[in-house]
Amino acid sequence: MRTQTTVFCCLATFSPFAFSAAQAESGLASYYGYGKAGKGGELTCAHRTRPFGTVLRVSYGSRSIQCRVNDRGPFIRGRIVDLSVPAAKALGMMSAGVVRVAVE
Repeated sequence: MRTQTTVFCCLATFSPFAFSAAQAESGLASYYGYGKAGKGGELTCAHRTRPFGTVLRVSYGSRSIQCRVNDRGPFIRGRIVDLSVPAAKALGMMSAGVVRVAVE
């Protein structure tokens, strides 16, 4: 019985999420026209927790872009990423303003 309890505790401690290399998120994205601009037309974004320099894949509809985290934000509840204007144009979300995206 003790062996079964030990094995169960070990299995409960290690979840499949602990070994995930990339964390996928989905939620709302907006864009901003101020702050730090990317170098040479680089697509950039702001994220609350991802380290600076991390490249994220942001998908909206059938479009997908890669952008580099260079700022913190968004600071509005419910939003998971703020995109720079060039990134928002590349994603095709300029007319909508706020859209639901997937971030990897």
